[in-house]
Amino acid sequence: MADLRDYTSLRVGGPAKSFVEVRTEAQIIEAIEAAGDTPVLIIGGGTNILVSDSGFEGTVIRISNNSLEAEVDACSGATLVIGAGENWEKFVETTINRGFAGLETLSGIPGTVGAAPIQNIGAYGHEVSEFITRVRTYDRKEKALKTFTNSECQFGYRNSLFKATPGRYVVLDVGFQLRVGEDTTPILYGELAKKLGIEVGDKSTVIATRKAVLELRQAKGMLLVPQDRDSWSAGSFFTNPIITADLAEKLPEGAPKWLLDDGRVKTSAAWLIENSGIHKGDAHGGAKVSSKHVLALTNAGNATAQDIAELANIARKSVKDKFGITLEAEVNLVGLSLA
Repeated sequence: MADLRDYTSLRVGGPAKSFVEVRTEAQIIEAIEAAGDTPVLIIGGGTNILVSDSGFEGTVIRISNNSLEAEVDACSGATLVIGAGENWEKFVETTINRGFAGLETLSGIPGTVGAAPIQNIGAYGHEVSEFITRVRTYDRKEKALKTFTNSECQFGYRNSLFKATPGRYVVLDVGFQLRVGEDTTPILYGELAKKLGIEVGDKSTVIATRKAVLELRQAKGMLLVPQDRDSWSAGSFFTNPIITADLAEKLPEGAPKWLLDDGRVKTSAAWLIENSGIHKGDAHGGAKVSSKHVLALTNAGNATAQDIAELANIARKSVKDKFGITLEAEVNLVGLSLA
């Protein structure tokens, strides 16, 4: 039996009843069909997942296919098709090295290309859905290949059709459309603009922006560094809450608020946690709030999955008691749930 702690960035999780690593599309489909109606857990980099200490009573399929197809035109830009198992950060680095623009603010996000559309990953004012043209999948229910256009993916904030129908669609590869160019679009995220030494709304170079994003992420403990236990996390554990305007009005002065098109308001999970009484470095069992960023819950070296889940519940209850807001996990919980 494979021990899942060896395949996740949090380094916790019990054994898988069955474990198979696949490198080609044919192997992916073969493994899925061989599993039949038993539970299947698809993993790539294992960077956005918290698996229970009892493990997974089913088949774990680890996808590591990293095929690449590319067409580049000076006018229309670059059309890329990337295998689901490709490392996301390596893919972003490759696009920038080849002179493509668009993904620079998404630098340093851990995980694989196949996981990106499921979570609709995003950072510093951009989401991956802005650049995806289509997602090709294997439909476990229909036992057939199915390709989704961007609009059919039903992308939302850290959400998609694939996340809303867990276990049905297995991502095989993802299509992207990127610009060819050296400059970014206007930088609209204040923290990033300040780091770049520009005004909000100004442009920067793609290379400088990527460098700034990586430095910001490292300062927050959001880059995986094997020697740094403060980075043994799954990134942001909670999503930023989207709340009613009435509830937003009750937040204290200074609370971050971003008005959305539908009249609701997005606020900062990190701000809520810090201002509810949870602090960087707070520990519970072998789990710890990162000393760099309160949104990252870490394995201090000997944590169990239960330790991390309990620490998440402590932070969640603190925010609920203080502000009346229930934080939702961004991390995929397997065999666990939050109170």
